Amino acid sequence: MRVPRGLAIIALMCIAGCRTMPETQTPPVIPEPQMRLEAAEWNALPGWQQDRLAEAWPALLASCRAAGMSPSWRPFCAEASALAPQDARAQRALIEARLRPHQVISVEGAQRQRIDAGLITGYYEPFLNGARRKKGNFQTPLYAVPDDLVTVELGEVYPALQGARVRGRLQGKRIVPYPDRAQLTDGKALAGKEILWVDSAIDAFFLQIQGSGRVHLDDGTTVRLAFADVNGRPYRAIGRYLVDSGEMTVEEATAPALRDWLQRHPERQQEVFNQNPSVVFFREEKLADPAQGPRGALGVPLTPGRSVAVDPRWLPLGAPLFLSTTDPLTSAPVQRLVLAQDTGGAIRGAIRADLFWGWEAPAAESAGRMRAQGSLWLLWPIGQPLPTSTTPAN
Repeated sequence: MRVPRGLAIIALMCIAGCRTMPETQTPPVIPEPQMRLEAAEWNALPGWQQDRLAEAWPALLASCRAAGMSPSWRPFCAEASALAPQDARAQRALIEARLRPHQVISVEGAQRQRIDAGLITGYYEPFLNGARRKKGNFQTPLYAVPDDLVTVELGEVYPALQGARVRGRLQGKRIVPYPDRAQLTDGKALAGKEILWVDSAIDAFFLQIQGSGRVHLDDGTTVRLAFADVNGRPYRAIGRYLVDSGEMTVEEATAPALRDWLQRHPERQQEVFNQNPSVVFFREEKLADPAQGPRGALGVPLTPGRSVAVDPRWLPLGAPLFLSTTDPLTSAPVQRLVLAQDTGGAIRGAIRADLFWGWEAPAAESAGRMRAQGSLWLLWPIGQPLPTSTTPAN
């Protein structure tokens, strides 16, 4: 829960002895960013007419079937479900007739600057090698949700904080923060919650960044580990730590480069891992259909190239978006209809998206190198109230 800036300043003053701060030392109050949704015409969306909408249609229909979709979408979804899966012309006509694009704008800073582009990254479903027991090369555990992890839904106590939650554990009658990565490293606090053991600490760390993955077991079977929960600590990028430490430049800090650095510095792996206090816990799932992606936060399988993770404090899960950015390998335009079907600890802000690339080797390469500026348009049913365009509550 974010404390209002004014209260935070008063609290800091009281901690210092409640001395009156000279006026000249009072820090300027910078307004929080706000989101604005600006109505646009379809011809303002770069590449809209060239997009192969049929490729996005399964993902769109999956959003329509999701339990979390607003009733506002029912008329559109009913019509969309009646169209032929490959009838791109009818699909485009329906979208243009029933929805309207709104460019996502961030208004920031004391000067209320209008920002129309933000960071677009990529993610994928990695493959790991594992075993049911700790043995041989399989020395790194992956954990299920610990029994003492407590989640408090603040909205149940304070309606104004609907959707906000905190995680921790009970200490007497108090809830205290759950241990961070460094405190959990020795495994003592999580003993008995091991699901699998894998053969690479680096792969295990990146699995937590991606949120889910497939593990090929030594008995020949393959299972999926899906995101189950987190320890409640903030996500911090290890790339930023290595950049600030002078080990690489911002431009060099891609996932492949981070992997290479960690492999060349095994003695510093745990030090670097511990810079990210957030720990992800998993649940095991059967890999019923290898052609389907993992389930995202919306509860539907992710579609390569068409599903994105967003910050749900700003953009509603399930909604169609139009994305305009560039390919990480070729710099060619990436301009397509995508669906907001997932979330992520590093995905914060209105103009912020993480594009799901899939699970094959090329997906790992593209996702690992994707770090580009891009713009987003929210597609919304005509006549329905737009999502609240204000600072998020949590």
